Order: sequence, then structure tokens, then C-alpha cells
Amino acid sequence: MNVSVKLALAAAAALLTLPVLAAEQIKIVERPINETTAHIGAKIDGPGDILSFANPLYEASNKAQIGTDQGFCIRTVVGKSWHCNWTNQLKDGMITVDGIFNDAGDSTLSIIGGTGKYAGARGTMLLHTRAGTPEGYDFTFDIS
Repeated sequence: MNVSVKLALAAAAALLTLPVLAAEQIKIVERPINETTAHIGAKIDGPGDILSFANPLYEASNKAQIGTDQGFCIRTVVGKSWHCNWTNQLKDGMITVDGIFNDAGDSTLSIIGGTGKYAGARGTMLLHTRAGTPEGYDFTFDIS
């Protein structure tokens, strides 16, 4: 057997020993009640402004709290978008997301990792602005 075949077989064997996350979809609601924006410069909404937050997370029906999130966003395009990074802490572990949050319309962020049940998580999180009381955001995690 030549060296490249041996390396390919060794790589395949190593992949078989890695934990595999089953595809999973999680739907939760964030209630944005603990947020602060630090403005950079004289403008009220300017590039570089920092939004920090630590908010409660609720199950999909928005009745029972199931966790919290903590993170930050930096204003990148005034009146249009922020670049954000935050961690969602749930009962079985944490899921961290990163990406662009749009001022209007839905946003899709990348799942960049996790802990506990979500260790090694990858996929996307759809963020949808809720209407009604209390207002907030629907988070739909598609974990692969």
C-alpha cells in the first residue's frame, strides 16, 4: 500500500471516532431587557458604537425562561447593520453565534461552536424580530 492510501485510511478512521451531532432545530425567544449602547464620537448612531447585552431566553411559546445570552455588537453600517458575537446559555450547554444583525428584516448568523450537548456545533441561527408584547426576537438554531 502506498503512503497516500495509508494516510487516507488513517484520516477516515480518525473521522469515524469523532462525535457526531445529530441535526437539530431549536427555537427560542430572546427578551431584550438588559442592553446598553456606548456611543463613539459625537453621533448618537455612528460607526464603532458598541451594544452590549445580557438577556433572558424563553422557550418558543415565550412563557418559561430556559436560559440567558450575553454578547456584544459593533455598529458597522449606520442605520443598516451591526456585527455581533454572543453566547446562548441553555440547560444542556452553550451555543455561540457570530455574524451580521440587520436593523430591518431577518438576519442569519453562523453557529461557531458550543459546549456540553452542543460541543462542536455548527450551522446557522435565524434571527427574526417579533411583534407584539413583549417584543423580542425569535432565534431558530439549525445545528448540524
